[in-house]
Amino acid sequence: MTWDIDKNMPALPGKVAIVTGGNTGIGKEIVRQLARRGAKVYMASRTESRANAAIEEIIAEHPEIAEKGGSIAFLELNLRDLKACQAAAQEFLQKEERLDILVNNAGIMATPFELTQDGFEVQFQTNHLGHFAFTLPLLPMIIETAKDPSNSVRIVQVSSYGHEIFSSPDINFDSIESVNRDFGSSFKRYGQSKLANILFSNELSRRLAEYRIWCNSIHPGTVKTEITRGTAESHPWAKPLLRILTPVFGAFMFTPYKGALTALYAATAEEIEKDDMRGKYFVPLATQAQPSKQAQDEQLGRQLWEFSEKMITEKCGGLS
Repeated sequence: MTWDIDKNMPALPGKVAIVTGGNTGIGKEIVRQLARRGAKVYMASRTESRANAAIEEIIAEHPEIAEKGGSIAFLELNLRDLKACQAAAQEFLQKEERLDILVNNAGIMATPFELTQDGFEVQFQTNHLGHFAFTLPLLPMIIETAKDPSNSVRIVQVSSYGHEIFSSPDINFDSIESVNRDFGSSFKRYGQSKLANILFSNELSRRLAEYRIWCNSIHPGTVKTEITRGTAESHPWAKPLLRILTPVFGAFMFTPYKGALTALYAATAEEIEKDDMRGKYFVPLATQAQPSKQAQDEQLGRQLWEFSEKMITEKCGGLS
């Protein structure tokens, strides 16, 4: 039987959650559903005006959020600025005493080659390295939350099947030059970043194995959201074609509601803890699957972690 948001998602009174990229697409839907079940949700987003508009819309549409003790708050998070990622984590830590659910959802896809102000390929930093810089300072609070045996703490990385179909077989994370390769394709750069999402999740799971913290990654499905705009930016010649084909393909894409289901399953489903699902990969709809062999490479995962730690230390002067 397929896990269902309305039928199977548990109540979350007193829980605190963060959803990155929560002002649009599946992130917005994840925020909506967590808040509807009584959680206090931080919508981590770069643009405050867009986040506040999304929050107002959700609250207006769902009076049950207030009735169940839920709420939504804005948290400024710019994944293209590593110091800003650390600052966002510190701002959260000053406001809260617990963190039950972290969904690293924000991402971009197939954008033109560009280096961030920190000197990294923009998809790699936005999709992976920024989340790494944001997550590490939160871990002490996450661990403290998990020490209460009544808590079931979750960390979810939103990846993509793109980690397999677009990823290059010679990817390694041993230098800035390696991760900043053009690969001759915006989609291959996307594949590298989505591979990093799964490797990060798996390594995080290994490092937190002694705690009541369940770390998993997911592919949400092909969802009708704003993420496809990167393709048009990378391939201007295709814009007229995309205008024609997008409505056609849109009929076969998931809605954000259905696209959010697998992430919500990993973030809240009771069987994740019951069956001790750690370091797993889920695909629509809430189904466990095997990622690519690269994504299961523990040595590559350790290399990514060590490289990420080194880069955050060099660029920010420390990991917190």
